[in-house]
Amino acid sequence: MRENRRIGHLLQTVTGISEQELGRALDTQKQSGRLLGQVLIDLGLANNEQVLQALASQFRIPFVRLRESDLDPKAMALVPSQLVFKHQAVPYQLKDGALQVVVSNPLNIAALDDIRLVTGLAVEPVLGSVDDIRLLIEEHYMKAAIAESEGDIEILDATPPEGPDDSESLVGGGRETLVIKLVNLILRQAVQDRASDVHIEPYERGLKVRFRIDGMLHEVPSPAKRVQAPLISRIKIMADMDITERRLPQDGRIKLRAAGREVDVRVSTVPTLFGESVVMRILDQTSAPVTLGELGMLSQVQRAFERLIKQPYGIILATGPTGSGKSTSLYAALRQTAVPEKKVITIEDPIEYRLDGVTQIQVRPKIGLTFAQGLRHILRQDPDIVMVGEIRDAETAAIAIHAALTGHLVFSTLHTNDAASAVARLVEMEIEPYLVTSALIGVLGQRLVRMICNECKDYYDADDQTIEEMAKNGIHLPPGYQLMHGVGCEACKRTGYRGRVGVYELLIPDENIRRLTLKRAPADALREAARARGMRTMREDGWEKVALGNTTAEEVIRVSQEETSFDDLFADGREPSAAAATSWEADVEPSGRRK
Repeated sequence: MRENRRIGHLLQTVTGISEQELGRALDTQKQSGRLLGQVLIDLGLANNEQVLQALASQFRIPFVRLRESDLDPKAMALVPSQLVFKHQAVPYQLKDGALQVVVSNPLNIAALDDIRLVTGLAVEPVLGSVDDIRLLIEEHYMKAAIAESEGDIEILDATPPEGPDDSESLVGGGRETLVIKLVNLILRQAVQDRASDVHIEPYERGLKVRFRIDGMLHEVPSPAKRVQAPLISRIKIMADMDITERRLPQDGRIKLRAAGREVDVRVSTVPTLFGESVVMRILDQTSAPVTLGELGMLSQVQRAFERLIKQPYGIILATGPTGSGKSTSLYAALRQTAVPEKKVITIEDPIEYRLDGVTQIQVRPKIGLTFAQGLRHILRQDPDIVMVGEIRDAETAAIAIHAALTGHLVFSTLHTNDAASAVARLVEMEIEPYLVTSALIGVLGQRLVRMICNECKDYYDADDQTIEEMAKNGIHLPPGYQLMHGVGCEACKRTGYRGRVGVYELLIPDENIRRLTLKRAPADALREAARARGMRTMREDGWEKVALGNTTAEEVIRVSQEETSFDDLFADGREPSAAAATSWEADVEPSGRRK
């Protein structure tokens, strides 16, 4: 708040806003978490240039109006176009042996470091408007940056589109247009940055491009709003989608080779208020699936899971939200179980990795090949082990349970918050509890946390709150014990993290859990029974990985759920309603049916 008030007083000098107006902006900033400068702009108390002038004064660096300034051609020639485009940082002038570089964020250290490394010169930041920087890059650098990246993208199975092609409305003239190359540049950069998803989001005054790297979204340099329509149309052409349909969601697929790697891109578009939003999921077909030993399971969990996957029959579920690594865990299990003596068949959507010795089937709903339909036919192929990519409905669940009861080992995934919720979800899908207890042999709940970057890993003294939280989860640190975090470096893009590792909980049903399942007990009761038997929760597993120096306390808190009691929920003094406090047992008949 001290820093916010300081920049606020600087803005008072520039704009003449009152102390009351500054106080109102500070209150809004505290509640929203946005930058104070943006809050002042939104409240109409300052404009963008005034905020930049105040920032320049705060950081004691020059402010320039790029549109009114002359750039030094010698300075511009020193920095490669791709680097300028990547960091949105423009070489401005050479002054006293130092290179002045215009940035919109005075804390963009990565840009300054990269330019210093490439040029070998001292680099001095100069503050400028993001719109001016973007316009100048479009005029002077974008075509060069795109030309430098040509040849890196090869479409492997493009299909001619139906309908007119408006992807060339920006510049016109054949396939070798700026828009086509711009899409290639975005995809190539995403593959290089290890992005799992590319988000292209239209807003009223601009177009935002973000990459999801290690589970977190990072904004990258975005093209101008005026290229929105042709850019999205080009992606739809590549994905064999209907470019004339902009009112309904669509799905498509692109298969390409980028930077020597074969990549499968799943494309989804949805209509929004300001145009179509596009998300591209990137699946690297050339990367090998990990082994069980590389998943990051603690030894106790790994040994138990390895015993489970050696069972001759039964169903094993991996649970968690989208992007929590469920499929990766099942692929690792398949690699270990796919021996020449066994027939292994999978049905997936999409096929994320190719496995030698495994028959893999791609779901195709448009022609009627759903999970349920494909699973029926798989069982006629005499398999020993079956993997169903996801149990999405009661029909698929029933067939998977039937397969497990007829002598097959079945792997599948289910979208639930934790392992115990998966058991309750199957019962909610109208699978009879006695079938669930007979077929289910294990549930692996998981999340992914970011790993501390090995290049900038360092020790620090844990604070009292972290020590107390770890003790609550069974991790008692000795006096003077130091935890680890990432300081931030070029390898991790200043985040302090690089790569991800799983945190797990493994529920193996025993007689007590089966009895509760037959009574249709809720997930809370099943979870407590499993913990009483010795199951470690994902949060406990995460805290142990913090103690081992694999991840940080912030990551564990971000991805795992803390146990919440009624006392916590009603901490404001209000009492829970009688209906909310009713025991689940009072709502269940002796037969196990809900009343």
